[in-house]
Amino acid sequence: MGKSGRDWTQIYAIYGMDEWQTLMFLLIHAFFFSFLSVFFLLYFNPICSIFDSFFPGLPAGAPRFIAGFTGSVTAILAVCLLFAACNIFYSSVSLHWDMAQRIVNAVNDWSTVKTALDVGCGRGILLNAVAQQLKKEGSSGRVVGLDRRKTTVSTLRTVGMEGVQEYVTCKEGDARHLPFGDNYFDVVVSAVFLHTVGKEFGHKTAAAAAERMKGLSEVVRVLKPGGVGVVWDLVHVPEYVQRLKELRMEDIRVSERVTAFMVSSHIVSFRKPNQQQLLSFSGEFRVDWRCHGLC
Repeated sequence: MGKSGRDWTQIYAIYGMDEWQTLMFLLIHAFFFSFLSVFFLLYFNPICSIFDSFFPGLPAGAPRFIAGFTGSVTAILAVCLLFAACNIFYSSVSLHWDMAQRIVNAVNDWSTVKTALDVGCGRGILLNAVAQQLKKEGSSGRVVGLDRRKTTVSTLRTVGMEGVQEYVTCKEGDARHLPFGDNYFDVVVSAVFLHTVGKEFGHKTAAAAAERMKGLSEVVRVLKPGGVGVVWDLVHVPEYVQRLKELRMEDIRVSERVTAFMVSSHIVSFRKPNQQQLLSFSGEFRVDWRCHGLC
């Protein structure tokens, strides 16, 4: 597992999979189309004869073309579905774990962190990575895992397996209305979650985009001046960068592209300036879109 130093079988044993229904759906269809393509290959001539008998008016050679084309399409579908299943299997846990380590590494100094927040903690991969970092530093700090779903039991189970109970608190809430005061956290992180905010309005609608921006604005609101935010998310990174610029954030950095769940993703990190810096804002921004230190 590269930088994380963890065996992927251990990671899957601890965290399991949230998307196992999708994985099984893809695998079942992949095996079905694989069987179908092998069937066309083994019984190619009989299938051609069947096409010829059902459609006697077809030109010579047309039945062979139809059978060959159908068999090829089923084989391609099988390969694509198997690739999609493997990608989801890898992205859900192994890649998620590796990216959690990169998110943690995006924060330069954990020794001063007393309060941290993981927005959309799920089963706790990133949450536990933050807690382990606090434990490593010998910190007295705590990290709060927030999710809109009732995942507290499964999250606390993984927290216990990782041995970081004393550093973690779980809470249920909405990312668009974080149940915390202004300027509360030293660090706020989130992994492949913000793109799901507002999905009830449709992923590509203006209403959904507005809801995502509410979530990002809440992340900024609860950050202390000088605090660091790190978000790993899918598809909508340019929107986040634009909103962070509007909110006058500093040190906005965007990692190189990482393929996750078959789409492009990036890590975005930023720092909330202190109040004096906000008052002296000049209106100029510098955004690093290829930050090799993150990803």
